[in-house]
Amino acid sequence: MIRFVYLIVLACVCAGSVSAQPLPNLKHSDARDPFHPIQSWLPTPGVYRTASGAPGPLYWQQRADYDIDITLNDSERSLSGECRITYHNDSPHTLTYVWFQLDQNRFRNDSAAVQSRTAPSLGGRSPFKSVQSLLAQETFDGGYNIDSVTLAESPKRSSKRSARESESELHHVIVDTMMRVDLPEPLPAGESTTIAIAYHYNIVDATVIRARGGYEYFDEDDNAIYEIAQCFPRVAAYTDYTGWQHDQFLGSGEFTLELGDYKVNITVPADMVVTATGTLSNPQDVLKEEWIERLGSIHENTKPTFIVTPEEAKANETARASKSSKTKKRSGKQSGKSVETKTWVFNAKNVRDFAWAASRKFIWDAMPVQIGDRTVTAMSFYPNEAEPLWSQYSTEAIAHTLEVYGRYTFDYPYDVAISVNGPVYGMEYPMICFNGPRPEDDGSYSKATKYGLISVIIHEVGHNFFPMIVNSDERQWTWMDEGLNTFLQYLAEQEWEEDYPSSRGPAEKIVPYMRGGRQRPIMTGSDEILQFGANAYAKPATALNILRDTILGRERFDFAFREYCRRWKFKRPTPADFFRSMEDAAGTNLDWFWRGWFYSTEHVDIAIDSVELYVIDSGDPDEAHERKRREDDTREDTPSDELNRNLPRRIEWQPGLKDFYNSPEYDEDKVEESDRKTYQKFLDRLDEDERALLQRTTQFYVLKFINKGGLVMPIPLRVYYADSTQEQLMLPPEIWRYNSKEVKKLLLTEKEIVRVEIDPKREIADTDTANNHWPPKLEPTRFKLFKDEKKKNAMQKARGDDDDDDDETDSDEDDSDDRDDASDKSEKDSVEKVSKEKGAESETSDSKSSTGKASDSEASDSEASDDKPAKEESARPGKSKPNRKRKSSAADTNAGKSE
Repeated sequence: MIRFVYLIVLACVCAGSVSAQPLPNLKHSDARDPFHPIQSWLPTPGVYRTASGAPGPLYWQQRADYDIDITLNDSERSLSGECRITYHNDSPHTLTYVWFQLDQNRFRNDSAAVQSRTAPSLGGRSPFKSVQSLLAQETFDGGYNIDSVTLAESPKRSSKRSARESESELHHVIVDTMMRVDLPEPLPAGESTTIAIAYHYNIVDATVIRARGGYEYFDEDDNAIYEIAQCFPRVAAYTDYTGWQHDQFLGSGEFTLELGDYKVNITVPADMVVTATGTLSNPQDVLKEEWIERLGSIHENTKPTFIVTPEEAKANETARASKSSKTKKRSGKQSGKSVETKTWVFNAKNVRDFAWAASRKFIWDAMPVQIGDRTVTAMSFYPNEAEPLWSQYSTEAIAHTLEVYGRYTFDYPYDVAISVNGPVYGMEYPMICFNGPRPEDDGSYSKATKYGLISVIIHEVGHNFFPMIVNSDERQWTWMDEGLNTFLQYLAEQEWEEDYPSSRGPAEKIVPYMRGGRQRPIMTGSDEILQFGANAYAKPATALNILRDTILGRERFDFAFREYCRRWKFKRPTPADFFRSMEDAAGTNLDWFWRGWFYSTEHVDIAIDSVELYVIDSGDPDEAHERKRREDDTREDTPSDELNRNLPRRIEWQPGLKDFYNSPEYDEDKVEESDRKTYQKFLDRLDEDERALLQRTTQFYVLKFINKGGLVMPIPLRVYYADSTQEQLMLPPEIWRYNSKEVKKLLLTEKEIVRVEIDPKREIADTDTANNHWPPKLEPTRFKLFKDEKKKNAMQKARGDDDDDDDETDSDEDDSDDRDDASDKSEKDSVEKVSKEKGAESETSDSKSSTGKASDSEASDSEASDDKPAKEESARPGKSKPNRKRKSSAADTNAGKSE
């Protein structure tokens, strides 16, 4: 009987999966139905998540509070720590173990992340730093060393257990980048337990090996900037939709974490400045009096104020260099770092993660930002090498982001927002982010560097909203934070200045990707995404921009988007919750839109196939006769008619051959009186309105559209008339509901149409504008001329003949090489900075991009991360003495750029 019930249940489940797609329709030329409801693809609503997209009455999520002690070893470039995690089981389930993320294990050479990398492109030539990065990974001793895992019970639960049991070592199993800790007894619903983990690891050189955190060493002053993240074992998420989220960290899919409160003690050399997630609890112990005074007075200013001035930062790093030099002279070797330490204490409430940065080189500026009825402190930390760019733009960009994002979502809830310059090009954490662009050595900077900095800061600070507060599952659905954040980044960029050079957001920017190949849908697991930046950042951002400006309109879209954000603030939404919330609040069924943009790789290519003109025929025989006469009079003779015109005709010299039908009295088109009487009888049966209708000169134009790309979209039309006027039309997407391949539309007008154009404002990402015109519009293709140059042969070179000509030729060749180098660098920079396109933290990705393959290029299908650089963008792999001035490429003008 039990087996029988099991089979019935299994049959139901299978049947449900089959119904996810409509059955093939062999009796329709369009076998697919793009308007078929996608509800069967989405999880069934229930008490946890409702059909409206809102959290259900029994919605739950776990919580983890952290008490962490961290010590930085500046000499050894290593970190040790102990974290005590109080895990609250707010689920309705009893748990027997807890999973933790050990993200540093990604740097182990036996990790799945390293071992699953496919071969880079090594043919031709390869940059030094790409190869150096590959070799560095082979020798780097990375990954966590877990020293102990013990039970440190909360008072409530420990009272039930002996002291020995409460401090017992817990059995744990490490599975690559995850660790399962087995509990000594089940943890019931509503209970909590505290686990203590001691550990240490080596910090990665983020200028050599791509990383989301690490250090950057400055040889000239013997100092480093540390940007530290994933620096403690973090509890994996346990959810209602997937149970434990313990997919391995391969580098692309980021993090899925529980919210909680943090208290973190960070012990560093006494002369370092530290910033971190949260607020500093002991400023009197670690800050100079003048810094405390300046920090307390920032609310009197409306612009950034220096807390640590450039001169103070320079003096601090110089003192370090001087001390190191003296020690080297005495001992003949580099000194260890200062033995004197300070402990910085940070507290953060209701955050999902913690990150920090430390350096002797930091300049520190801050300014107040009014958010609702609260004042938030925006702060930036950067070395003198980042000046003058950072003091001018970083903190202002933070403030701008908080203000703009807040209008579209909710007020920023934390007390601080921080941007740090260091080896990581762009990476986000609660309240703090790491950003890379720097000016040239002489302080100058390109337009790309300027806007690259502004954009990456907007993007990374914006991540506070997605996924730090709207806490989506990054390990599964990258687009839910990157795509939504890139969309809002575009809105913020446009409010920064007119004609801001955004590269993501406008529909026309996504066209090259959409028309290309080697794609997977947006709804693809994070580690399987191809062309990471275009897929997870640009395409969803573009889709939302089109939905806002073209389909729903800004008022309805903004209301719905804000409602989604409000519902899921400090909660964990899924794609279904987003889709349902948007439809519920906007009052529009958007299944066709989600299906096309998020579940398919179809593109937009709507063509005008034909235009037909129809007019009313009144039936008046006299009008018909006159119309035919005019047509005959204007019809040109054929060549045969012209050549035959002077031929001798037999009927002319044989009069007897002519009869009535050859006489002037006969006119085959003549209107007979009977025809007029018949027409009059017809008119007599009509009422006044019907008679008036017969006299109308309305023109009926039938336009036939072909959907060549497959993606269903509205049809924006511009109609041009003979009187030099024009009209804008928007045919709704539902016009395709009966046949998504082709459709006809009737236009009625009293004026003559002379031209029709689809998508004149480039708002639907149509990939082929050549077929958007009637009559067809001829677009010229331009070609360039060149002149061959005669080069010297080997004998001429040996004799040294024609040195001047040779120099010119060599110069041309050198210029060509320079252009190649510049092209390689530009393309590589596009990859390395193309925004956090996290998809590939691998050296393989680095090698591929460094050989000139942009992140969105069509590279080997065998590696998901080959399309884009790792999120850990920052770094300049392979340089032991990295260029202090990190440049930006044109791709940087829009962030989303690094992470």
